[in-house]
Amino acid sequence: MEPIKNWLQRNLKGDPILWVIVLIFSVISILVVYSATGTLAYKKMGGNTEYFLIKHAGLIFVGLFSAWLAHLIDYRHYSRLSLWALLASVPLLLFTYFFGGTTVNDASRWITIPVINQTFQPSDLAKLALISHLASMLSRRQQYIENFKTTLLPVMIWVGVICGIIVLSNASTALLLFFTCLLLMFIGRVPMKHMVLTVVIVVSLGGVALTAGQRWGTVQKRIESFTDKSKPVPFQLEHSYIAIATGGLTGKGPGKSTERNILPHPYSDFIYAVIIEEYGFVGGVGILFLYLAFLYRGLITVMRSYGAFGGLLSAGLSFSLVLQAMVNMGVAVGLGPITGLPLPMLSMGGTSLIFTGISIGIILSVSRGERELRPMTGEPDDAPRIPKQTALA
Repeated sequence: MEPIKNWLQRNLKGDPILWVIVLIFSVISILVVYSATGTLAYKKMGGNTEYFLIKHAGLIFVGLFSAWLAHLIDYRHYSRLSLWALLASVPLLLFTYFFGGTTVNDASRWITIPVINQTFQPSDLAKLALISHLASMLSRRQQYIENFKTTLLPVMIWVGVICGIIVLSNASTALLLFFTCLLLMFIGRVPMKHMVLTVVIVVSLGGVALTAGQRWGTVQKRIESFTDKSKPVPFQLEHSYIAIATGGLTGKGPGKSTERNILPHPYSDFIYAVIIEEYGFVGGVGILFLYLAFLYRGLITVMRSYGAFGGLLSAGLSFSLVLQAMVNMGVAVGLGPITGLPLPMLSMGGTSLIFTGISIGIILSVSRGERELRPMTGEPDDAPRIPKQTALA
């Protein structure tokens, strides 16, 4: 055991508790996706459930490897990389929408990568790039945070452009990203009057883009079905309720879900319902606790950060992942309209798992950087730090 412990300490830097949480999520994801893909395997692979098990386990490994690589890079380098990623994401988003992106459910969100035949959502790259670049802009402008021209205007332009393009084909992702940006602006000490102005302008322009985009009709129907109680419960939500109700306290047991054969996308959008059906109320609460623990460790990294950029970067990415998880779980239990957002770190996916891994790796990179700086200060490793309002280059 000692050689393994030494190897882990040498190769897995950063917050060890965060690493443990991510590894637990990975194991749970493999188990639940293997169970939830039974019907999909029967329809597409002639009952070969091992195909999706091997494919998903491979993508989980690639995601973990991406996190490991990302956490080796000094997080301050992401300040420069984020701008290039953001500049690349704009033409990719526009190409996907206007020039033949792969269409699923009447929405052009994916680009199929040749040779490997794997779909890729440019919005995943855009989310990561925007949060990182927003953290960089806010950290560099802390001394001029109340200046509209030098601080708020560049922020408004980037947030408006990226969220505006994404909302054309994916309203829920755009709304969640915009809310994450507002949280980041609040943490970055942007004056409230400027935040209100940002909300008014971006929501107004975003509303125009939404009505002109592909998903306006779908958004209307989903909001009406959620708010109008006289209408029947949507099919997928009805069977999500059945899965949750029949799960009881401890669930039916691993692999014994029946609603997975009826629910649309039980391995992605409604995987939380399958988890509760198989593992019960205890399993559902356990998953919620893991996400809250992930957010807590991310915020601990923020508190220990020695620079504004590291703190804002960790906060933005942590909130982005956990807010998406809360929305997905809220939809499964009927607390919000259906969105189609997957459950991060658990749902079956393609390149989204890789970008999730990169986001986790960046958070770990921030915690790694602060842990390596701490011995030079003479402070105990557990000592919290309030982020300095200065930027690291």
